[in-house]
Amino acid sequence: MRLLRPRPTPPPASEPGDVLAEAEGLHVRLGSREVLAGVDVIARAGEVLALVGPNGAGKSTLLGALAADLPAAAGVVRIHGRPAAEWPAAELALRRAVLPQAASLSFPFAVEEVVRMGRAPWAGTEREDDDDLAVAGAMRAAEVAGFAVRPFSALSGGERARVALARVLAQRAPLLLLDEPTAALDLRHQELVLRVCRERARAGDAVVVVLHDLGLAAAYAHRVAILSAGRVVADGPPATIFDERLLSEVYRQPIEVFPHPRTGAVLISPVRGS
Repeated sequence: MRLLRPRPTPPPASEPGDVLAEAEGLHVRLGSREVLAGVDVIARAGEVLALVGPNGAGKSTLLGALAADLPAAAGVVRIHGRPAAEWPAAELALRRAVLPQAASLSFPFAVEEVVRMGRAPWAGTEREDDDDLAVAGAMRAAEVAGFAVRPFSALSGGERARVALARVLAQRAPLLLLDEPTAALDLRHQELVLRVCRERARAGDAVVVVLHDLGLAAAYAHRVAILSAGRVVADGPPATIFDERLLSEVYRQPIEVFPHPRTGAVLISPVRGS
């Protein structure tokens, strides 16, 4: 007799400000090296949280821990209020969607097929009938509908990055964890991706995004966590925590922070020349 697995339960709708992911006293070790040392961070529904900092600061490691892909050596990660390690994989996939730094496939799937993979967690639930609408909406948002039938392997790096984002959007999880989603993109599509992040937050999702571009973080993030050497050294609205002295120290590069002459928005620039 074959035992039937229970269907995963979709998460309830979130209210603005609900904590969808949090790390408390988090330590993560990779091999013999402690990459995160006592990190506290919270991702709330209705917000875009940007993780910034220099190479090796622990941004991607923190994102992986919040996704329950990396175990904690000490401390705890909670997703929707429950310790991450306690979630069954099928339930977790309905609650968080993860965009890794690089997207690769071994088989020549068409773009639409790749995006549709994001709907796999909903199979067997009452929302699987939403698959077509979710896929079409995600492809429009990422501007990849125009090459839906092309093989993923034939795309440019930037096109692949947008297809990977569309897959994550199609998953329709309330917690989005995006690792450097703008790295391979031109200026227009960098802005597109961050606008999509804001739109998802406005719709009630929690978005955590690793960024290297401090200007994008200042323009689009509701909150920013600055990491340095495995610790969060500042956490708050970008206009509050983007301080010249702090950024110059963290990045070991003189940095200017000043208001836009027309809008007053925060602008950030390295100091160049003598």
